[in-house]
Amino acid sequence: MNLLALDTSSLACAVGLVAGETRHLRHAEEAREHTRLLLPMIRDVLAEGGLSPADLDAIVLGNGPGSFIGLRIAASVAAGLGYAAGRPIVPVSSMAAVAMQVGSPGDTVAVTQDAHMNQVYLGLYRLDERGVALPAIEECLQPVVPIPELRGQAVIAAGAGWIRYPALLDANRADIRRLSDVQFPAATALLDLGARAFAAGATVAPDAIRPAYLRHDVAAVPRATP
Repeated sequence: MNLLALDTSSLACAVGLVAGETRHLRHAEEAREHTRLLLPMIRDVLAEGGLSPADLDAIVLGNGPGSFIGLRIAASVAAGLGYAAGRPIVPVSSMAAVAMQVGSPGDTVAVTQDAHMNQVYLGLYRLDERGVALPAIEECLQPVVPIPELRGQAVIAAGAGWIRYPALLDANRADIRRLSDVQFPAATALLDLGARAFAAGATVAPDAIRPAYLRHDVAAVPRATP
């Protein structure tokens, strides 16, 4: 299986290629540099793998949630590559990728990313026996208050939102077993999620990409203080 993965949903720019059994990975954390970094990183991993876009089976897109601009960068590039090569897109959750980088099977991981305006994007995942992150709640916008879904869970906290808003960490500390130092999605986790989704047939056409902005989704309004 040949898969290219890319994610610009957060501060990090992550690109990965799996070519057969070999992986080629890139990761950079530079604010507002995604446009400059993404295409050269893609060219690098394709060159290392000896592949062209036409050799890919699919393109894995870290689909957020995240900022409007960040999500549009990766979505636009993924769509362009998909159109040119005639390949489908495999959208995966950027926050589920973070959850898969921490913990062990059976753990519950609470991932937050900075959504600005004193809010975070929140996802809660349980790791199955294979370490795959399965959503326990729908990803949503969360204000800096206690999170009801965490009560009694003894979760592992991951993602940059906990660092950006220390008050959120303090408000939920009783339900957090450990704070991970993993803040952003890595290409290897995106590839793992993408391979499973591709095998399950969870692909879309390049013109059907729908980035998970959340802030523009009227069904995902900020939650009230409990």
